Amino acid sequence: MTTPLPAAARLAWWGTAWLRGHAVADLVVDAVIDTDATHTFARLPGAEGTETLVAGLARLRSTGATALGAAFPVEGDPAGLGGPTAFNADALEVGQAVVAVDADLGLVPRRTGAAVAWVAQPADRRQLVDVGEADRGLRAALLATAAALADLDVARWRPEVADRLMNLRHLDVPTAPPGVPGRCVELAARGLQATGIVDLALEDEGGSVTVHEERARRDALLPLQRAGRHALVAACSPEVWPPA
Repeated sequence: MTTPLPAAARLAWWGTAWLRGHAVADLVVDAVIDTDATHTFARLPGAEGTETLVAGLARLRSTGATALGAAFPVEGDPAGLGGPTAFNADALEVGQAVVAVDADLGLVPRRTGAAVAWVAQPADRRQLVDVGEADRGLRAALLATAAALADLDVARWRPEVADRLMNLRHLDVPTAPPGVPGRCVELAARGLQATGIVDLALEDEGGSVTVHEERARRDALLPLQRAGRHALVAACSPEVWPPA
């Protein structure tokens, strides 16, 4: 089962590649839109209305943006956000956002059917976990979660989760544009792998017979979900990428 790359990750990777001259517009448009109908920008400084993806990226460049970085926050863990409160609240509502580096702007995706509008608003500089720390945190969380779920007999209540934990070497590596470090592409794949395992395990109660069992399983899984999100943030945030 493949976990798709979230819209914020696609815009961060491919938008950064365009801003840095590593990818042509047609490839960027195809990669960011993916299976959606269209992506546009709204409320960008100086724009009178909505703008196309390429026109919006050009306007972001004119405002000083040098790269785009992704955020994947949840309540209690605003991973990848730096404020202010209004931007954080909007990003938390949809679970993802993009920050325009050096432009003090944030972009929150608003979906209407198959169309996505990236709505701009002020955003503060953020503090991020670097790639190495995110990598180590994810590896530790995978080991701890696998051990905890083995103790909880994951193979009995969710055999498909046990299978995926036994097959961590198999990665569905997302397509990345030139300029994204290979280490970050792999980290993104493993972050998606981790959050996919958690999503699968939490689809239902998994045959639990007591509230205590259900809580124990959730407690074992949530640290892996957090580590997976932080890994994806680091992998999709050029501010912390290792040197080329």
